[in-house]
Amino acid sequence: MQVEEARRLLVERLGGGPGPPSPESARAVTAQLARPDTLGPLVRRLSAGDLDLAECTRLSYRHVLGFDKLVLLAGAPRFMLRIHFWHGGTGAAPEDIHNHRCAIASAVVRGHVRMECYEPAANGVPATAYRETIDGPGGAWRLRRVGDARLRLVCTQRYSAGRSYGLAARTLHRVVSEEPAVTLFLETVPQRSVTDVYVRHRGGVADGSGLGDSGGVGEAGGVGGVAGAGSVSGPVAGRATTTGGGSATHDDGDRRGDGDRAGTGGRPGDENRTDHEGRTGTRDRTGAALRAGGAERADPPPKTPLPPAVYLAELDSLAGSLGY
Repeated sequence: MQVEEARRLLVERLGGGPGPPSPESARAVTAQLARPDTLGPLVRRLSAGDLDLAECTRLSYRHVLGFDKLVLLAGAPRFMLRIHFWHGGTGAAPEDIHNHRCAIASAVVRGHVRMECYEPAANGVPATAYRETIDGPGGAWRLRRVGDARLRLVCTQRYSAGRSYGLAARTLHRVVSEEPAVTLFLETVPQRSVTDVYVRHRGGVADGSGLGDSGGVGEAGGVGGVAGAGSVSGPVAGRATTTGGGSATHDDGDRRGDGDRAGTGGRPGDENRTDHEGRTGTRDRTGAALRAGGAERADPPPKTPLPPAVYLAELDSLAGSLGY
């Protein structure tokens, strides 16, 4: 697929009207682009120089959770298409529960990931709620404690290569990668300016264990703002409701050039912070820490862009693994 062809497809499928695209429309176009015979040629052309290298590498970085975020197509303000290289098993901290500023979609290209969806519930596990904001264009991301909360696990689902899902902006979730994996990730137009982050209290639960009833996402119609599919050719839309929990997302904000909450130049685990794309940490730039309910979180550190050579090498490796 040619680069401009991919851009046109995204614009066409996501729409250009005043309203945000649906999670299902985001999922469907992401699944289509993630097919090896589509993604392979696209990545090969990008790795050969058919891109704005300076802009793409500026928005790409190694995340402390143990994955690299590589921007493929930056279509401000309607979309941003990225590849996530999940290295798995690197000792990085687990993701916090969070939602997004926009509808998002993800398709697994290699390996597998596990996604968990949550909702507020009186009988849920205790957590501390934060609201994540940004100081302004080019500014730093900040976490502000909102108060105590309880969350219940609604469902959990394992996604392997060829499967995809879409999430409404308010859907509370977290993603777990326990082995090397590659995913194609799509952000759509922002619907709000903040993100909700929930930090579970120490001594509560770990990695989704004992959080409540669980079931499939996307296999039987989805749940709470989720659109899922067992394969790229079999979309099943989720219900139109969302799992609530506030008014934000956890995507980057890079489309407007206003910085990024996540990412450092260090190795995964150097900072105890987390999110589907990066959320929390032990220190901010002043060394101050936020403490609440036994959970400690600080303002996220600034990102460090990937060197162009690393960016191009990873694209080249992906293209080769897809047969191109």
